[in-house]
Amino acid sequence: MSPISPAALDQIFREARTANAFTAQPVPDELLRQVYELAAMGPTSMNTQPARYVFVRTPEGKARLKACLSPGNLDKTMGAPVTAIVAVDTQFHEHMPDIWHNAGAREMFAGNPALAQATAQRNGTLGGAYLIIAARALGLDCGPMSGFDMNKLNAEFFPDGRYQANFLINLGHGQPQALFERNRRLSFDQACQLA
Repeated sequence: MSPISPAALDQIFREARTANAFTAQPVPDELLRQVYELAAMGPTSMNTQPARYVFVRTPEGKARLKACLSPGNLDKTMGAPVTAIVAVDTQFHEHMPDIWHNAGAREMFAGNPALAQATAQRNGTLGGAYLIIAARALGLDCGPMSGFDMNKLNAEFFPDGRYQANFLINLGHGQPQALFERNRRLSFDQACQLA
C-alpha cells in the first residue's frame, strides 16, 4: 500500500473538527448508504461486524430522539440533518455462519455471553469510529457525542433489547464559525511506548 495524499489526511484527521452546528444542506439517503458501505470495510475481530446504525433524519425521528438528549446536546442535534445512533447487536453471532470462514463461531459466542458482550462492545465502537472516518472521507462533518439518556434511548429505539446504544454522531455540513478551538493532543511520548 501507498500512503494516501496529504489532502486526504487533512480532510479525515488533521483539519477535521467536531462539528457543533450544521448548515441546512441535506444529507441524501444515498450518501448515508455510501458512508455505511465504506465503513463496513473496516476490520473487526473475526469479521463480527456488531455495529448497527439508525440514521435519524425525519422530523418524527428527531422528535423521538429529542427526549433522550442531554440539554447541552439538544440544539446541535436537532439542528443536524442526520444523527446516527451507533448501537451494538447483542446477538451479532447469529450472522457468523454467513460472514466468517470457519464453522463454530456462532456457537462459540452463544456459549460464552461474557466473550460475546466484550466482542460486541469493542468491535461496535470500532464500527462507529469507521463511520466517522468514512463520513469525513465522503465530505461530511461529524459531531460524535455521548450526552444522552441510554435507558430512554434504548427503550425508544430498541425496545426488544437486542440492540444497545453506544454513542451518537451528528452528520451534515458543519458551520465553521461554531467550532471550538482545537484542544491539544497528547504527544507520542505521552501516549506511546516502544517495546
